[in-house]
Amino acid sequence: MNKLLFKQVDNSPLIVFRIIFGLLIALEAWGAIATGWVRRTLVEPKFTFNFIGFDFLQPIPEPGMYIYFGLMGSFGILIMLGVKYRLSVIAYTVLWTCVYLMQKTSYNNHYYLLILLLIFMCIVPAHTYLSYDARKNPNLRSIKMPNWVVLFLIAQVWIVYTYASLAKFYPDWLDGTFPELLMKGRAHYWLIGDLLQHQWTHVGITYFGILFDLLVVPLLLWKRTRVTVFWISVFFHLFNSIVFQIGIFPYMSLAFTVFFFPKQYIQQTFLKSKPFYSKDAYDSPKSAPLIKTFFAVWFILQLLLPLRHHFIKGEVLWTEEGHRMSWRMMLRSKTGYSSFRIKNLTTGETNYVELEQYLTQKQRRQLIKPDGIWQFTQHLKEEYAAKEIPIEIYARIKVGINGRQPQFLIDPKLDLTTITWNYFSHNDWILPQPESIP
Repeated sequence: MNKLLFKQVDNSPLIVFRIIFGLLIALEAWGAIATGWVRRTLVEPKFTFNFIGFDFLQPIPEPGMYIYFGLMGSFGILIMLGVKYRLSVIAYTVLWTCVYLMQKTSYNNHYYLLILLLIFMCIVPAHTYLSYDARKNPNLRSIKMPNWVVLFLIAQVWIVYTYASLAKFYPDWLDGTFPELLMKGRAHYWLIGDLLQHQWTHVGITYFGILFDLLVVPLLLWKRTRVTVFWISVFFHLFNSIVFQIGIFPYMSLAFTVFFFPKQYIQQTFLKSKPFYSKDAYDSPKSAPLIKTFFAVWFILQLLLPLRHHFIKGEVLWTEEGHRMSWRMMLRSKTGYSSFRIKNLTTGETNYVELEQYLTQKQRRQLIKPDGIWQFTQHLKEEYAAKEIPIEIYARIKVGINGRQPQFLIDPKLDLTTITWNYFSHNDWILPQPESIP
């Protein structure tokens, strides 16, 4: 195991990846400003749906969040150039993680993946060549790296793709119901909109999506299929970028492939002036036990987290419990409606909550999810407690999955001020899923 992990190999893939990675995360941060994402998600809302337990992370008042994301983008460029690399990548990691935990209205599995990649980049020697740091400090300069760097990245990517494939093995994906719904919302796309409505397109997306996610990593590892699968990956990720408009993720996924090709090929293609490290050397550092322990803990968590919903009562499509951080990407469509009413226990009066006074249109979609219901209820409780008004809160919330008729998610007669949130188990105030849910 030591020889496998600590064998010294050429570091060209890591150097190339650092440059691409830094550029992409800079574009992610600055693009969030340019596209209005920061404004819509963090500036305009009066109330923020944090990850539960992280209420202390709140958006900075305007123009604070614009400065925040502008600074993140600058750190991305510093990472790309290898300027104060370790400080820059740690800073970006902290800032990005705070944003991730600060809101979940725009939750995306790719945002979580970026946290994992940033942690990876914090611990690897990605700045030892073609960087400002290596130029300023010749003692830092190196053309080699431990083999665990490559193994770590490949293992992490393999986990992501495999769980993404396995999650698709449910009836609404296998019979094309959800892929068809996905494409209906894109009928207006120029040139390809009509093409996306054909049944054969839906069938192709259904099974190509499963097979690609399941096989892409092993086929990239196999020399005979590597080049062919790379070009299939280019098509797949560009298709996703155009059709689903999911930011930098498709391009980050293509950047991963530098770790699958022969290191000498990467060096000759991108870093021709760089010497190639070809020695058969092995260097087990004093920190080897710590590194192996980190590996073990990291990958045990990565393997178990996506499975946790199997140990929680109820169907994850209905309850959402165990959905996040599980690589359940683009698997279902939820529609529904919600209304809240507050009963003043002093006067006996009942009034409906004007949701638009509290939440943006996109935020109101959180009210068809159990954790969003609980968090909004807590917000209303705190507001009325500050006025010293005793209240009860009731809600009519119906949810439909993948085009089905909406059904009650919670009992409309339940006083929501009495419910609690269970972080690691099922919340019994969620009604059982309808039999029609697959």
